[in-house]
Amino acid sequence: MLRREQPSTGSLTIVPPIAAFVAAGFEHSIANVYFIPMGLFIKAGAPESFWSSIGKTAADFPELTWGNFFVGNLLPVTIGNMIGGSVMVLSICENGEFF
Repeated sequence: MLRREQPSTGSLTIVPPIAAFVAAGFEHSIANVYFIPMGLFIKAGAPESFWSSIGKTAADFPELTWGNFFVGNLLPVTIGNMIGGSVMVLSICENGEFF
C-alpha cells in the first residue's frame, strides 16, 4: 500500500501513469468534451483572418462534425474509459478492501 510521506509524493506518483496513458495514444472522454467542441466552434465561427493565418479553411475539416464527435469519438472513448477504469480499480484492490 502506498503511503504519502511528503506532500509532493502524490504529485510525483501520478505523473508516470498519466504520461503512459498519453504516450500510448489513449483518449479521455472528459478532455474530449472540451477540445473537440472547441474545434467545432472554431470551425463554425472563426473569422476569415484566423483561417488565412493558418492557411486553411473550414472546408478542410469535413469530418469535424457533431455527429462524428458523438458517435465516432465520445461514445467509444467513454465506453473504453469505463472499461479501462474498472480494470484499473479492480487491479489495485487487495483482499477485497480498497486501499
